[in-house]
Amino acid sequence: MALQLGDTAPDFETDTTTGPIKFHDWIGDSWAILFSHPKDFTPVCTTELGEVARLSGEFAKRNTKVIGLSVDDVRSHLEWEKDISDTQGQNVNFPMIADPDKKVADLYGMIHPNASNTFTVRSVFVIDPAKKVRLTITYPASTGRNFKEILRVVDSLQLTDEYMVSTPVNWTDGDDVIIAPSLSDDEATAKFPKGYRKLKSYLRLTPQPNR
Repeated sequence: MALQLGDTAPDFETDTTTGPIKFHDWIGDSWAILFSHPKDFTPVCTTELGEVARLSGEFAKRNTKVIGLSVDDVRSHLEWEKDISDTQGQNVNFPMIADPDKKVADLYGMIHPNASNTFTVRSVFVIDPAKKVRLTITYPASTGRNFKEILRVVDSLQLTDEYMVSTPVNWTDGDDVIIAPSLSDDEATAKFPKGYRKLKSYLRLTPQPNR
C-alpha cells in the first residue's frame, strides 16, 4: 500500500554519495525532502539536481535537508555529478542514495510498473521532524519538477503547524492566510491582533502572523 499523509516515513540504512546513513538519524530534528529520479546520466534529472543544489541556501533557511535517490550505485552517482557541475554550473551539495537493489524504492513505492518496472518515477516526499510524511508528489519521467513549488509547500506546512491558519490558492510567503474555521470571531480577534477580513463566516483572511 502506498504511503499516505501522516504515515511514519520508513526508516532504512543505505549507502550515499556522502557515506552510509540511517535515514531517521540523518533527518534528526530537521525537515527532509526525499526525491527520486529515474536514472543517472539522463537529461531532465541533470537539470533538476543542479537546481536543487542551487537552492541549498533556501532549504537551509527552512531547516530542511534534501536527499536524492535512483537505482544506480554510488560510483555512478559520483561520475554523474561531474556532468551536473559541468552543464549546470553548480556542484551537487547534498547526498544521493545508491539503491541498486531497489530496497528504498520499494519501501516508498517509487517504482510504478505501468510507467516502468525498472526505473523510479519522480517521487517527492516531504517529511517533518517527527518523521511523518507531510506531502507526496509524483511526476512522470518526462516532466521536470518545480522545486520552488516544493519550497512553497514547506513554507505553508511550517506556518500552518505553528498557527491556526491555512494557506489559500497560489499563496506565497508573505501573503494573507485563512483563519481556521474552528476559531470563533472573538477568538480570532484575540489571536490575530493585525485584524482580519471576513468574506464569509468560514472565510476570514488575516496578514501572515509571523511577518
